Amino acid sequence: MAQKTSELQLGANIARLRKKQGLTQTRLAEMLCVSNKTVSKWERGAGYPEITQLFSLSRILGTTVDTLMMSERCGITVAGSLVDDRIKLISSYPEKNMLSTIYSVSHAVGGNVPNVGIDLAKMDRELKVNAVGRVGNDSNGRYLVDELRQSGVDVSGVLVSQTAGTSFTDVMTVQETGERTFFHYRGANAEFCPADVDISTMNCRMIHVAYILMMDALDAEDPEYGTVMARLLKDLQAAGILTSIDVVSDSSGLFAEKVIPALHYTDNAFMNEIEACGISGLSPRDENGKIIIENIKKTMEMIMAEGVGQRVIVHCPEAGFCLNKTGEFTVVPSLKLEKGYIKGTVGAGDAFCAGCLYGIYKGFDDKKILEFASGAACCNLSAVDSVSGMRDKDYIFDLIATHERVTL
Repeated sequence: MAQKTSELQLGANIARLRKKQGLTQTRLAEMLCVSNKTVSKWERGAGYPEITQLFSLSRILGTTVDTLMMSERCGITVAGSLVDDRIKLISSYPEKNMLSTIYSVSHAVGGNVPNVGIDLAKMDRELKVNAVGRVGNDSNGRYLVDELRQSGVDVSGVLVSQTAGTSFTDVMTVQETGERTFFHYRGANAEFCPADVDISTMNCRMIHVAYILMMDALDAEDPEYGTVMARLLKDLQAAGILTSIDVVSDSSGLFAEKVIPALHYTDNAFMNEIEACGISGLSPRDENGKIIIENIKKTMEMIMAEGVGQRVIVHCPEAGFCLNKTGEFTVVPSLKLEKGYIKGTVGAGDAFCAGCLYGIYKGFDDKKILEFASGAACCNLSAVDSVSGMRDKDYIFDLIATHERVTL
């Protein structure tokens, strides 16, 4: 017989708050004058505290009875890659054995967790945003965690690796042309695995996991589900959490092999036009560089057919596209921006993704999801880094209302 959702959720709440207070099951049991097995049963959803115990339990866990009993999931968890971007402005990209001058060095947050997490927190200060991932035991890791915390993101799910440094990317930018070259160290991100995601204590409504093809342990083969990522997504769905994924562009030839298994257990899939067409094999653009909408639609239909539960969303500089589970296809062109508005494009895809996640969380229809996401992406374009350009939801809606859209 299936367990009642209320019991499972109460158990998850007890476990989550217990760990937040730094208590073991044994210590909590001692404080309540019950057995360790009793607390274990509560947290598994196999038992229920007596009404008289709820008041003491809530007091010890630093909450109220109403909050403890709250069964509705809330908030968005962003899990996966945390990256320290080291941005170096250089005189030129040197030939082999030659020297180039570095004019300046700066740091910025990068990766799915900081980019999407901070964007979501900036959009709506009342939204509960949780970060889950790994950093190294170093100054770069502390920098990333501090930036997340200062933005209002819950960082209790960010673990510190003792065997690998914080992942980083050296971004070499030529001063005169703006051309960029990237050198990436996978570091702690490569270790991130399902054991790092404590599903039993998660109270979020949605979780966004990324990036596929950059997380070695999650990209590893699984004999039953295809990839470890697919297994993790399956377990998250089984716990009643809506799942979403994002990917990175890849030239290894493993794109479809690593992405398709995850689609079977994904409610909402996000990717750009190049990444999406890496699955279908269709060209996203014609010989003149114009987007081929029909190919985008066919590609999205192929992706949806792999088992995506709610919708596939594809974005490119010109537009956003959505195909939902009923087969409805929606296209929303990008906003027209005044000359000189764009200061950088780093993190624009993550900003679009954050806008989509917020729209899905709030129950927007597909057209409004894409419209809001396009506004979020435009906020990102106003700054050189990946997050400082993001503004709150009211600003984004105003931006949408006061700008025309491009013609496809």
